[in-house]
Amino acid sequence: METAMEGEVERFFKGYGRAARVRVTRTTTVPDPFRAALYARAPDLGPRVLFFSGGSALGPICPELIRHTHNSVHIITPFDSGGSSARLREAFDMPAIGDVRNRLLALADRSVQGHPDVYRLFAHRFAKDGDPAELAATLADMVRGTHPLMAAVRDPLRAIARHHLGLFERWMPADFDLQKASIGNLILTGGYLNCDRNMAPVIYLFSKLVRARGVVRPLIDRRLHLVAELADGRRLVGQHLITGKERPPITADVSRIYLSERMDDPAPVDPPLSDEVLRLIRRADLICYPMGSFFSSILANLLPSDVGAAARANPCPKVFVPNTLPDPELRGLSLTDQVARLVACLRPRSGSAPAVHPARHPAVHPAMHPAVHPAVHPAVHSAGHPAVHSAGHPARHPARHPDGPDGPADHSALDFVLVDLENGRYPGGVDPAALARLGVTVIDAPLAAGPDDPSIQGALLVPALLSLV
Repeated sequence: METAMEGEVERFFKGYGRAARVRVTRTTTVPDPFRAALYARAPDLGPRVLFFSGGSALGPICPELIRHTHNSVHIITPFDSGGSSARLREAFDMPAIGDVRNRLLALADRSVQGHPDVYRLFAHRFAKDGDPAELAATLADMVRGTHPLMAAVRDPLRAIARHHLGLFERWMPADFDLQKASIGNLILTGGYLNCDRNMAPVIYLFSKLVRARGVVRPLIDRRLHLVAELADGRRLVGQHLITGKERPPITADVSRIYLSERMDDPAPVDPPLSDEVLRLIRRADLICYPMGSFFSSILANLLPSDVGAAARANPCPKVFVPNTLPDPELRGLSLTDQVARLVACLRPRSGSAPAVHPARHPAVHPAMHPAVHPAVHPAVHSAGHPAVHSAGHPARHPARHPDGPDGPADHSALDFVLVDLENGRYPGGVDPAALARLGVTVIDAPLAAGPDDPSIQGALLVPALLSLV
């Protein structure tokens, strides 16, 4: 799928017939208000900031993100094994789609210029304690178009939504539990089954229906399971057992995570990425590993070896934004430990073995990061606005990279960790020297709401990220 900016730039360069491809480095200030204001003036031409994440942590940031760019890319984990997503996975042997739907809605244009009626329909959930017969009758009303939520949608959008919801109703098992089911998930499922079990076409259609201001794709289009091996010898199969949300938090450190095709015999697999997802990673202007559930949302996205290879083939800046709020999956892992796990997950691997994560940060070979930046300068701690070097891309078009979008260059897979030293809360504190030994530079910038509220604010995070592009 072509982003809005790619289409405009392609048409521009066709008019000139030729263009030079160069790589330029520049010094920037983080945050850079001028750069953020420039992108806000023309979000259709905004940068391709790519996020690896789950479905909820980045949601509150998206309204600010779409003010500055309509070309952000979101690679989402499809391994959710809890709630209504689990029922759909089991009933139709499909990847989880709830987090994909969440991100599409977070990126939706909710103004009068968008389709707010479609947004309300897709965001609606059935009651968690509803009577099964009544829920089935409500679903039938929606398929007929008589339910108020469906009736509020204008044709042809209503016809499209009714068609896909009707396909779900037709193929729904007789004993399927509709309690707490998301209408958007049901419509996506109907489209998925109608498109020969291919998620990309129905996500594209869904994006148009809600006018999503960005590109959303699942990491892979297969039903796989997330497996965690704990330091006490236990093995947990299923994302919902790891997150500490639907079940009690884990009581031992995670020593290893991997993907498996089967729950009863969880052997590791290394699934390949689609050509489209590889292209999105290789052509990003900035790659961000954002806050969220560290193992089940962030590292889970990086388990296929193709991810690290594609990230290293892209010379763009890569930044990690760690959690400032408690994450039950971390169990006290320091910030340095988290960065070490990211680096280990993204490094080149021999064969097709899945990522193995050591209990604490390992030794890192210096060749892993050929362009290692120095540790954050002491002045950064007081000013909060460091000058950092990042790759500049003045000719921002699909073939701008010196080695081509699919070139062989092996760049760093992680350059920066973005923190708020004044108001952020990080387990073990921030150790710039230890992070520099891992090949990562600390950038200190305002991110959190304040000293009493360490939650990351979109109005602060988005300008900081865009300063690196």
